Amino acid sequence: MQYEGVLSKMETEFGSPIQYYLTFENSFLNVNQALNKYIEISFQGYQCLNCSKKKKIFRQGFCYDCFYSSPAVGDWIMRPELSTAHLGIADRDLDYETRVQLTPHVVYLALSSDVKVGVTRKTQIPTRWIDQGACEAISIVEVPNRYLAGITEVALKNHFVDKTNWRKMLQNEVLDLDMLTEKTRIFEFLPEEVKKYFNADLDEHFVMNYPVLQHPKKVTGLNLDKTPNFAGKLVGIKGQYLIFEDGTVFNVRSFEGYVVGMNII
Repeated sequence: MQYEGVLSKMETEFGSPIQYYLTFENSFLNVNQALNKYIEISFQGYQCLNCSKKKKIFRQGFCYDCFYSSPAVGDWIMRPELSTAHLGIADRDLDYETRVQLTPHVVYLALSSDVKVGVTRKTQIPTRWIDQGACEAISIVEVPNRYLAGITEVALKNHFVDKTNWRKMLQNEVLDLDMLTEKTRIFEFLPEEVKKYFNADLDEHFVMNYPVLQHPKKVTGLNLDKTPNFAGKLVGIKGQYLIFEDGTVFNVRSFEGYVVGMNII
């Protein structure tokens, strides 16, 4: 089967195992069905996810101009504590920022290698955790806007990591601990204005089962700019990564906006 189109992050469906889909303009691929098969990937060009122009991708699937103008990639996306919509102050587009920032957000702990603290919109549970390759995750607090979630994350960064170790996650080197126990020691670390939102009984506790036939002992990232053509046997999918038999891993999200051809053999 042959597919061609612009890469965007894989869509997911929670299940056991999690189902993964690559969507293109005129077709889609259930990636789980490609397990144990050979996949050929060929880089063919660029197409910005925002303006759709065939311009080189700068970051997060956006060309340079769109990355520095679109409200969808403002600094507050990566640093939610910089959110200002709750004050009526615009960053790039107040209407957009109001829609995104002034909605319920969840601060969570996720276990992918170490215990990581993070922030997501409530509507993105459990998608956010799946995208990070977490094997287990639990909600800590639900707050009414992104700013409060952001300052909570900043406070908890003193006690938990805030980035996923992607190599350990793919190799399945995971700490053995009780997430519910981890949650019980959180309260004293919360900012005062957030403590009223803490709910010890909040039971959004997910365990993720990924379609991985073989975890790699060593991992090598596939970079389409350096290796425009690649072929390998797919043995796993975790987070936003395709895992191949030879230890090569391909982070689909890192190459959003790249136009590729894919052939499933």
